[in-house]
Amino acid sequence: MKAAVLETINAPLTVADVELGALSVGQVLVRVLVSGICGAQLQEIAGNKNNAKFVPHLLGHEGCGIVEEAGVGVTRVKKGDKVVMHWRKGEGIESDFPSYVFRGKPMRSGKVTTFSEYSICSENRVTPVPADAPNDLCALLGCGFSTALGVIEHEAQVRPHESVMVVGLGGLGACCLKAARFARANPVIGVDIHDHKKEMVAALCGGHFVNSAKEDVAEALKRTLGMPGVDVVIETTGVAQSIANAIPLLGEGGRCILVGQPKPGESLELKMANHLFGSAEGKTVKATQGGRFMPTRDIPRYVRMYQSGLLDIENLVTHRTTLHDINGAIALLKSGKANRIMIDMAA
Repeated sequence: MKAAVLETINAPLTVADVELGALSVGQVLVRVLVSGICGAQLQEIAGNKNNAKFVPHLLGHEGCGIVEEAGVGVTRVKKGDKVVMHWRKGEGIESDFPSYVFRGKPMRSGKVTTFSEYSICSENRVTPVPADAPNDLCALLGCGFSTALGVIEHEAQVRPHESVMVVGLGGLGACCLKAARFARANPVIGVDIHDHKKEMVAALCGGHFVNSAKEDVAEALKRTLGMPGVDVVIETTGVAQSIANAIPLLGEGGRCILVGQPKPGESLELKMANHLFGSAEGKTVKATQGGRFMPTRDIPRYVRMYQSGLLDIENLVTHRTTLHDINGAIALLKSGKANRIMIDMAA
């Protein structure tokens, strides 16, 4: 099969032939249909996920595919099932790490990977969905959209007409804007350093946009919306200075959810931190892992919401690519000019 392999940290991926190993207990062979490219893969390529000692290895953790074979002990999926491939643990067996062969040598990889034509996955990293569920929706539910919905629902517990600010409008930020709109947040504010994101914010949620590279966000909130602070801040960049700038924007009883992860060893300094105690209700700063979405419970529910018209994915996928052109897609993602990029494996 063809796969994109991370051979060297901070280098382009190698698209090459990789051989599949035998399935072990609790493993599932999936034919990948589509895969999203998540910002987490940029961190892996840079070696910021404590992964440098494991290269070469495969990448990708949100996808949609068809089960080709189920290993010993697998009960939750069967051959022919359409599945969402996700990095969060669902129900089922937590298998050993899968085995592949690359350049004639054994290669271990993650318990779900999606930048390949086929993938050996742990049973608890795949969730069955109806055959007519759209491929792009399924891939988005593997990470980006499920994380965003979980952050809004489980972590921030956004109530209708609370204000939500999303800082960093890449693929995950775009999903968070969409999720905030579904929760009936108002107003929804997007913050980024690229002016072209203004049109994206309008298309995704009809919200407001602030370019933090050109104006003070707090002053912009007061001037355009008459707001001294916001109820919820969702910080997706993981940049320490961006986090430090975002937390003081919280209003009375505000909640800041940190989705983006700072680089290893990076420190965060909060100046004038006493503002956190200046509220009768207090303020909350919380780091999250995937919005605490539970795949077995939440993915089927989100699919039903989509099918009933309560959710949509319009404007979330802005570009499509092939596995052969994956390095160009990664460069596009780094440029800030894309929301989610979808890899079509059959193209």
